[in-house]
Amino acid sequence: MTPTHRPRSPRGSGAALRAEILDATAELLARTGHSGAVSIREVSTLVGVSAPSIYRHFADKDELIEAVVARAFEDLSGAMHAAGDPALSAMSRLREQGLAYVRYALEHPAQYRVATAPAAEGGAVDRVLTSGAFQLFATTVRECMDEGTMTPGDPTPIVLELWAAAHGIASLLIAKPFLPWGEVEATANRVLAAACVGRAVLDLIGDAPEPDEITDWLDRLRRAPPAP
Repeated sequence: MTPTHRPRSPRGSGAALRAEILDATAELLARTGHSGAVSIREVSTLVGVSAPSIYRHFADKDELIEAVVARAFEDLSGAMHAAGDPALSAMSRLREQGLAYVRYALEHPAQYRVATAPAAEGGAVDRVLTSGAFQLFATTVRECMDEGTMTPGDPTPIVLELWAAAHGIASLLIAKPFLPWGEVEATANRVLAAACVGRAVLDLIGDAPEPDEITDWLDRLRRAPPAP
């Protein structure tokens, strides 16, 4: 990569340079596909500054990658917030937020892989429970409880289950794009709808029912006379 020389930054432009460094790191992540292929030297070359200029903002590469991931979580949260139509029911908004999550992952696959990869305890990469995306999911689950579509209680286990569904389909669509998924949006929609509705049904049947119990419940539902 040919070094790019840039003029000396004016005083007070540190925030702008920091943003450029984060943009360059995100670009390298997208280009290489994993954090191991990103180096401070490559970032400095892409931005057009010396490596010491990078170290004025970030102690090391790990801190730089964590900052990129933290920003990705902020962007993810923003995308999910934008998808929530207040005119919809809480259950519908939960599905729409899940779809926004999947779309973001597909549009930013490298950052998403790094954000969801195993990390040292306490690192920004693993601060899932305090992320805006998690908190938004939790708020909407509480609203489902208020509407009566989910049993009132601690929303955290439910959010983790729904997160697992969104992460699962997003990761598979990224890792195995050539499988016969059909229309991607429709596939993700079915998976997330099944997760949302399935959780509500489990609340009606009982926690962790056996498959035969679910079959019996469905049979009784089919045989029930239609409501007048």
